[in-house]
Amino acid sequence: MALVYVTREIIGDAMGRLRAAHDVVVWVKPEPPRPEELRAVVADAEGLLCMLTDRVDQDLLAAAPRLRAVANYAVGHDNIDLQASAARGIAVGVTPDVLTDATADLAFALLLAAARHLPEAAAAVAAGQWSTWEPTRWLGSDVHGATLGIVGFGRIGRAVARRAEGFEMTVLATPETPLEELLARSDFVTLHCPLTPATRHLIDARALSLMKPTAVLVNTARGAIVDQLALAAALRAAAIGGAALDVTDPEPMPPVDPLHGAPNLIVVPHIGSATYNARARMTELAVDNLLAALDGRPMPNPVG
Repeated sequence: MALVYVTREIIGDAMGRLRAAHDVVVWVKPEPPRPEELRAVVADAEGLLCMLTDRVDQDLLAAAPRLRAVANYAVGHDNIDLQASAARGIAVGVTPDVLTDATADLAFALLLAAARHLPEAAAAVAAGQWSTWEPTRWLGSDVHGATLGIVGFGRIGRAVARRAEGFEMTVLATPETPLEELLARSDFVTLHCPLTPATRHLIDARALSLMKPTAVLVNTARGAIVDQLALAAALRAAAIGGAALDVTDPEPMPPVDPLHGAPNLIVVPHIGSATYNARARMTELAVDNLLAALDGRPMPNPVG
C-alpha cells in the first residue's frame, strides 16, 4: 500500500476505493495548506490528490522524493509544473468532461444575473428599499436575441453555445471569428479558453476598448486571462456595461484589489464545478487516475 496525500476534504464514494487500496491522509483544516505545510506533509507520499490552488512546483517535488502520481482535482493543470514532473517520471492526471455542464450553467447564470442586475435588485429588497413597482429602476439588457461572443470553443464553450440557442442568440466564437471582431460585435463575451502564455491578459485594456459600452464580460475560465487593473478601470469609466467573474487573479482577491467596489461587477468564489454530481464525478476520475498510476498502469485521464 502506498501513502496518498489529499490536500482537501472532497465528496464522493470513490474515496472509499482509494482508502481500500492505499493509506490515505487528508488535510482537514478549513484553509488549504500553505506551500511550506504541503511540502512537509508530502515527504513520504507516493500519490498526491491536489486542488488547483496547490502549487506542484519544483520545490514541492524536491520535498517529495517518493512521489509517483499526481491527480489534479480540476480540468486544468496550470498549477502543476509539467516539465519538472515529467523529468521525474511522475504521472499527472486531470478530471476532464465532468465540469462541462456545471460550468456552462454557471456561465449562463452569471450572464443573466449581470444582464438583469439581479444582485442589486435582490440587495435592494433585503435592505427594505422595495416600496413599489418602479418603471425606471433596475433596468437591464435583453439576453434573448442578443449576440454572444465565446472565446475558446472547446467542450465548455460549445455547451454555452447550446444554452444560447434557447435564447435565440447569435453566437460568435473564436477561432472562427477573429477576437477583435468578436469583441466589437458581441453584447456578451464569455471566456472559456485555457490559461497559457498566449492567453494571459488576453482581455487587456485594448481588448476592453473594442467592446461595446453596454457589453458584459463573463469569465469562468482562469482569472489571469483578464487584466484586472484594466477591467477595474473600464468598469469605473463605464467603458463596458459590466462583468461577472467566477475566477480572479489571485484567488481570493486581496482587500486592496482594484476590482473591489467597481460598479456593475459580480464576483463569485470559483464555483463553476460546485454541484454535487460534478464534484463527486471529479473525485471518481481523480481516484481512477491515482489507482492506475500507483498500480503501474497508465492514467485513464492523463494531462495532454
